[in-house]
Amino acid sequence: MNLDQTFRVELDILEKAHLRRTLRVTDPFSEKLLNFAANDYLGLSRHPALIEAVRRVIMDRGTGAGAARLVTGTDAAVLQFEEEIASWKEKEAALVFTSGYAAALGTMPTLVGKGDTIILDKLAHACLIDAARLSGATVRTFAHNDVQRLEALLQKISTGKGRILIVTESIFSMDGDAAPIQEIIELKERHGAWLFVDEAHATGLYGTTGAGLIAEMGLSAHVEIVMGTLSKALGSVGGYIAGSRILIDWLTNRARSFVYSTALPPGVVAASRTAVHLARGPEGHALRAQLRENIAHFQTGLPAPWKKRAMTTSAIQPLICGESSSALQLAATMREKGFLIPAIRYPTVPRNAARLRVTLSAAHAKKEIDALNEALAATLHPPSS
Repeated sequence: MNLDQTFRVELDILEKAHLRRTLRVTDPFSEKLLNFAANDYLGLSRHPALIEAVRRVIMDRGTGAGAARLVTGTDAAVLQFEEEIASWKEKEAALVFTSGYAAALGTMPTLVGKGDTIILDKLAHACLIDAARLSGATVRTFAHNDVQRLEALLQKISTGKGRILIVTESIFSMDGDAAPIQEIIELKERHGAWLFVDEAHATGLYGTTGAGLIAEMGLSAHVEIVMGTLSKALGSVGGYIAGSRILIDWLTNRARSFVYSTALPPGVVAASRTAVHLARGPEGHALRAQLRENIAHFQTGLPAPWKKRAMTTSAIQPLICGESSSALQLAATMREKGFLIPAIRYPTVPRNAARLRVTLSAAHAKKEIDALNEALAATLHPPSS
């Protein structure tokens, strides 16, 4: 078969399993859809201060960075921004990438390789899985947040040679629950491993300055590599790695997704810096308090059949449906009722764990959350567990 015939067959298989994706034109504003799908947890993507920062910088410096930073040099604003991230994350230094995905793929293969081992939480984000595979290290997984299984793997692996890197998220992107960071740190220190934590869905949201879950727990000094994104609560785009100055120097020399990628545009850097300043200050504190209120309000009004399925303390509230077809049907029904909430299916989540992923924002009004819960109450009830 030729290429088109080959992949038409594969697409048909996905279609029959309710797993085929299509790019759908969506404009929540013109369609008057209430957006409960975005990761814009603090509502900063439309904040006037970010918009004005981008406008000013674009008028002065244009829209593009021009080349990779090792080719044309680094804008002083980028270096200042990295220093601000490092200070925020209680680390010596930081390096920004074009995305969180690029940060993961560029970093992990510079830390470990053939003869080393990566131990990964089974529900870690795809970028972490892909980075682990790309590294060439032996990859082992432990059941989600199962520290006993992690300990068993460490006991077996630490008797051999090579580096050991433990990889987890702090707040998991699809389940919204938190990793047992304290217990993982105790294990990694006992067995001489390194710890890589992705704070994509915690940055801006936890701690007195929004630095993340690690900082809130007072554990920054015990995590060697901290990753995050600028595209969730910070309302911009890009990713970063924070750690020791030696680590960042090493990445500057060896992280291929940094060395061979054009730098972030000036407007993106301006928006991201403004977002970090807001998140660290009084307004960020107020927005986090508003978000916590909105999460509690959603959970209080959530129809009873869903409650035990969406009671995380984070902004991510998964409504587990089970079958992909059920999740697709519910997402379509909710769209008809005026709500944008995606159906999340395999391979993003495990088989038979398809869901609607409700994300809450400080920008949501109480009446919008009430309308969502009323719509959920009027839809098909979730399957009984």
